Amino acid sequence: MDLNDYRRQIDEIDTQLLALFAQRMEVAAGIAAYKKEHGLPVLDSSRERQKLLDIAAKSPDAVKEYAVSLYSLLFELSRGYQNRVLGISSDLTEQIAQAIESTPKLFPESAAVACQGVEGAYSQLACDRLFRLPNIFYFSSFDAVFSAIEKGLCQYGVIPLENSTAGSVNAVYDLMMRHHFHIVRSMRLKVDHNLLANPGAQLSGIREIFSHPQAIAQCAAFLQSLSGVKVTPCENTAAAAQRVAQSGRMDAAALSSRSCAELYGLTCLAASVQDQGNNFTRFICISRELEIYPGADRTSLMVVLPHRPGSLYKVLSRFYALGINLNKLESRPMPERSFEFMFYFDLDTPVYSPQFQQLMGELPGLCEEFSYLGSYSEVV
Repeated sequence: MDLNDYRRQIDEIDTQLLALFAQRMEVAAGIAAYKKEHGLPVLDSSRERQKLLDIAAKSPDAVKEYAVSLYSLLFELSRGYQNRVLGISSDLTEQIAQAIESTPKLFPESAAVACQGVEGAYSQLACDRLFRLPNIFYFSSFDAVFSAIEKGLCQYGVIPLENSTAGSVNAVYDLMMRHHFHIVRSMRLKVDHNLLANPGAQLSGIREIFSHPQAIAQCAAFLQSLSGVKVTPCENTAAAAQRVAQSGRMDAAALSSRSCAELYGLTCLAASVQDQGNNFTRFICISRELEIYPGADRTSLMVVLPHRPGSLYKVLSRFYALGINLNKLESRPMPERSFEFMFYFDLDTPVYSPQFQQLMGELPGLCEEFSYLGSYSEVV
């Protein structure tokens, strides 16, 4: 037999498999209707477990693992099909539908917005991109930003979530879970770090550099090239520039934005000193209330999965079965729970699509804990 003969055999087998698959899904729809009539859940874990044991026992050893994987995916597809046939909704899907209906059609031009830092901080620059006329209130920490929104002092907050070089801002994830806030919009801001000092200062004379830990991490190579220089973390890059300006020191400098040089009367000793020229920070606009504005095509989730084999696979298989793309998947240690992790997902799908609605109806049932952080659009 040559290759074409083998391929003809595969084609014949696939034709039979496809017919049997369609027949199986038709029977699954009948089972779904029966379960709905008798008030039974779509998922029957004990039945699926026994089926997988039977399949493993009946499969030849050479393909046993592949057969179990195939049928695990088949069960996921079957459940998804049953849910679609039944049009199953959940409290979450109803909450999302209500938010879509009640949210204004236009994103607000002006609002009371909480930011961490001082005037000139990257959060302020991001805020000015998100809102045309924001009324910005500055706070010393991310925790204080969340508290201001919680107490109703501000309607929104603008905070950094991740950087293309230094990675995620871990504290923000923990605060989002603690406060149960929602993301209503996001944007990417190009970050350009410059070494700023008081007029007359020389690079050779700098002995201490101030900046935010994220900025320090993003400029690691530049800082390592300097000798005899102490690096001191502070609350943010704008506060670092303000601190240097107020100190009057000629041996101190700050890693900060060019706008801070003009704002605080500093001079630039070295421009664009970040390790990567293509350095972006993603900022999110958060709210206590769930708001979903027109055009929302990105969704963020945080979930805790059962600690057993296949838990993550079951979630990922739902994305695959529904044709939903993942922009981000990241595991995060859970505070106060040793060696246990939560997963953060960014999904690329319109909030109005039936696939998204189906996913939101099914996914919470696969998770021990499920947090819907919001659906939104990203400003480029």
